[in-house]
Order: sequence, then C-alpha cells, then structure tokens
Amino acid sequence: MDRLKTIRIGTRRSKLSIWQAEHVAELIKQRHAGIEVEIREYRTRSDLNPAAPLREIAGRGIFTDALETALRAREIDCAVHSLKDMPVEMGEGLALAAIPQRDDHRDALVSRSGVALADLPQGARIGTGSLRRRAQLLAVRPDLEMAHIRGNVPTRLDKLMASDSPFDAIVLAAAGLNRLGLSAQISEIFNESRMLSAAGQGALAVQCRAEQDALTFFGTLADWRASHSAAAERSFLHALEAGCSLPVAAYAKVAGKRLSLQGRVIALDGARQVDVSGDAIALGGLAGLDMARKLGAELAEEALKKGADLILDSLAKGQAHE
Repeated sequence: MDRLKTIRIGTRRSKLSIWQAEHVAELIKQRHAGIEVEIREYRTRSDLNPAAPLREIAGRGIFTDALETALRAREIDCAVHSLKDMPVEMGEGLALAAIPQRDDHRDALVSRSGVALADLPQGARIGTGSLRRRAQLLAVRPDLEMAHIRGNVPTRLDKLMASDSPFDAIVLAAAGLNRLGLSAQISEIFNESRMLSAAGQGALAVQCRAEQDALTFFGTLADWRASHSAAAERSFLHALEAGCSLPVAAYAKVAGKRLSLQGRVIALDGARQVDVSGDAIALGGLAGLDMARKLGAELAEEALKKGADLILDSLAKGQAHE
C-alpha cells in the first residue's frame, strides 16, 4: 500500500473517535513518508440509538458495523475503533491489523462535588451505561443507586454538571478523558482491586481488509506489548462467550519477561464475584500471541469452575425475562 498517496481512515463522529483517528493518522505519517491521510466519519448503530441501553440494541458490532461496511465497500482503507468496543470475533473478510501503544486502562470517577467514591453521600446516584462498572461499584458500595447514562464523553459530562442533573457522579474511561484534555475533571481513578477494566480498554484497534498488503502496511503501527495484552484479555472474554456489554472484566500487562492477566466476573448486584489471575512468558511474535490467548482461555476455564457460569447464566435468564 506504500504506492498509495492517500490513506482513507474511517471513524465514528464523536470528538473522542476523531481524536483517535487523528492519532493513528499521525502514526501512519511517521512510519510511511510521503503518505497523506483522509479521515471519513460514519454513524454506527450505537450512534443512531443514543439513549437505548447497549443490551437492548440487537446484534454484534453495534459500535463498528458502519465502519466495517465501508471497509468491505472499499470506501476506506482502515477503520479506527476503541478496542473494547470491538467484537471478539472479527467480521468476514476483515482483520485486526494493529494495536498501537496503549493508554491508561483504568476507570475514573467524575463527581459533581469533586469527591471520591468513599465520600459520596449515602444513596448517591451514579450514572453508567456499563453493567461491568455498575456491578463493581455495587460490590464496593451496595447503598449506591445506579442510573443509566449514554452518550459521548462531553455529553455525559454536560449531563452530570447540569443544574437539574439527576446524577451525583458518573464513571468513564480515564483514557478518553485524558485524550480530550479533560483529566482535570477526574475525582478518582480506580485501581484494579476495586474496579477491573474492560478487555481492551485504553487501547486502539486499527482494522483493515484481510489482505496481505494492508496487513503489512498497517502492521507497522503495532505495539507488541499492547497486542499481546489485548490477545489475553479478548481470549478470556471469548472463552466465556461474554461480549463487551456483560459484567466481565480483564486486564493484562507485560512486565519484564512475564505477561500477567487478571479476570473477573461479577453478579449485577455486586454480591458475587469470581476473580482469577495467572501469567505466562512474554514473547514477541506469533508464538507470544498464541501463549497470550492460551492464558486467557485457561483463566476463563478456571473462572467457570469457580462459579462464573452461574453468574453469567443468571444474567442471561434475567435478560430473557425483561
């Protein structure tokens, strides 16, 4: 693809998505001299249903469908996604070409009064559209009232700070706030023991058609540590048959010569929680990716043996009766 003068990147229309696409555009220019980049914006099914809870929007790829359609139609050469929003199974004819260096993976609390979670009043109302965040918040403070909120980062902040806001606080990804220059809004960042992040959170995904020249071109953007960590996290999710909308968390990191992974499955009310952890040798290349995926699958099996299947089954039954 180096013969091309212009690379067309597809992205969603939010400020954060456009920032992410521009970041990838800069990486492309750094690694491929003489290449120009054009960014094209699309609306996904998630964007067309901004108020609906994610579990009520049917089908896979609610954050990625329009971009994948544009890729197949050759309107764009690659799509940039938040990795945590990508289905663990890739669409037909498409491939995950690169995961660049990862940003902060953690979740952050933003409160109207600027106080941390422990200092919020009894029965405080927290806004989140994530079952994973909801469940882990209730595990720490069962007195909290959880309320649904969706929208892009600035929209959610505006809803929180409005004079008639129904929320005392909201929870967002720290990476998104950092990328938009809004880190000063953060009241508290949660460590892994209190709130384990979503698989892939803080990482970007560069998706392209499953063609060798495209894979080679965009593969130059990859960070192997981020790629191997994401492989372990997404393998854990895949083995549990859990999508990004379920209360399942996973975080992996490379430190020295070891890849470590933590996984968590939480009941919606926070009353039950299954935690697993393990590590493997950290190797570059395909062998390392295979080891990362194996680690994720093994820890998922361990979680099921510890009772994660009961939690996920009860959630499935609850949704079936809604």
